[in-house]
Amino acid sequence: MTAIGIIGSAGRMGQALAAAVPDLGATLAGGIDAGGDPATLAHDADVLIDFSAPSALERNLAAARLTGTPILIGTTGLSPTHHALVDAAASEIAVLQTGNVSLGVTLLAKLVREAAARLGPDWDIEIVEMHHRHKVDAPSGTALLLGEAAAAGRGASLADLRVSDRAGLVGARSEGTIGFASLRGGSVAGDHLVVFAGEGERIELGHRAENRAIFARGAVTAALWLAGKPAGRYQMEEVVGV
Repeated sequence: MTAIGIIGSAGRMGQALAAAVPDLGATLAGGIDAGGDPATLAHDADVLIDFSAPSALERNLAAARLTGTPILIGTTGLSPTHHALVDAAASEIAVLQTGNVSLGVTLLAKLVREAAARLGPDWDIEIVEMHHRHKVDAPSGTALLLGEAAAAGRGASLADLRVSDRAGLVGARSEGTIGFASLRGGSVAGDHLVVFAGEGERIELGHRAENRAIFARGAVTAALWLAGKPAGRYQMEEVVGV
């Protein structure tokens, strides 16, 4: 049985992961939190799942590289520097980094990309997301993932099309841009809606997470898929097969 190590085991997601591991036929190699030793955990595990914090990513990747252990990174709020670290690690070990481990969201991103590719720039794209009051980053990693899918469908970079803040007299909407709106409150696990608004009609593609268990199952499923893979940077689309 594949042994999975959890980085960030005491958090909400970490606890959900621990519950999902045996349900999906794997074993728990252990878990650590802030101050824990990722190198020891990496040595004991066949694959790591990291849902800790951006500030811990460099250390976690170093531990995984030291032991040659594949790692799935679900931590959000990553900077370009963090992504460069992931790229460097992927030259030595198997790494899957994603803004969302839900199998449903992975399929949604595929649909968003296809819709954006088929609809012209006169169709405005807006992405609305809502999460619980404790979430610290915005827009969510999933919203950005969906934005990247929409931008890719239009043959562009999200950095060139993204509009994340509208307040005051900002003027009319610029054609071709991708807007983001973030809502925070209550205990919402994660709601995402991608709106394609045209003249006289609107297409809405969305996903609602009813509890964290879906993310835990998706992460464990992806980790089991990642275990034993050669070095490289992988995506959830490869896990789902879309």
